[in-house]
Amino acid sequence: MLLCIDVGNTETKLGAFDPNGALVGTWRVTTARRRTADEYGVLFAAFFNAAKFALGDVEAAVVSSVVPVVDRPLAEGVEKYFGVRPTFFTAANQRSIAVRTDRPAEVGSDLIAGAIGAVAFVGAPAIVINFGTATTFGAIGADGAYAGVAIATGLQVALDALVGRTAKLPQVALIAPGTPVGRDTVGSIQAGLVYGAVGQTEELVRRIRAVIGEHARVIASGGLAPVVAAETNVIERVEPHLVLHGLRVDYLNAHRT
Repeated sequence: MLLCIDVGNTETKLGAFDPNGALVGTWRVTTARRRTADEYGVLFAAFFNAAKFALGDVEAAVVSSVVPVVDRPLAEGVEKYFGVRPTFFTAANQRSIAVRTDRPAEVGSDLIAGAIGAVAFVGAPAIVINFGTATTFGAIGADGAYAGVAIATGLQVALDALVGRTAKLPQVALIAPGTPVGRDTVGSIQAGLVYGAVGQTEELVRRIRAVIGEHARVIASGGLAPVVAAETNVIERVEPHLVLHGLRVDYLNAHRT
């Protein structure tokens, strides 16, 4: 069994792949910057125990992390409780996709892992959208190389900023209200944020396609991907565990004999 871990700024996602490549278990936890190695180990072991997976079945672990402060305790926890030392995936050490940006080593590991997963699912050229803490639009050229990314504020971050800087606006569920013209406060906020994200998505896809190819496929991931995808035809596919799949693909490439 291969354990893949995606450490994001807000959440940490785990995925367990069986020897046939099936994703047999997924879990999400809050990314906590002060969690100890034992806390990581006990938490992850509890997930496995609840799923009736044996800890000893984990033969390898690979991690993508954009929060360096958690890397050491997470690695120690995985090694102590699962008996394997995890490999950290980075843009610099991966073997699956060429990165043709000005500073390839600085590209976020999650962006590259998502791009690898996207090519595996839809081929190239492709646009990879992740609706997370930030909303990112990764571009993969017709040659299969990672060309770059556009980074925008994430939907939840935008909502938090709006509510935090106004006296009377409430937190709302990020769902499409059914009309762009809000008739109350909640509907008005939802209309501006959700349909604004739809418009942003359609325009950036249009502009990126003009650079990498008009037939570029569009795949999305992230917690709010289904919300935006339901309101536009430009997103062809939603894959909630795209980064985890990309980590698996790169692990297999690195260990292929």
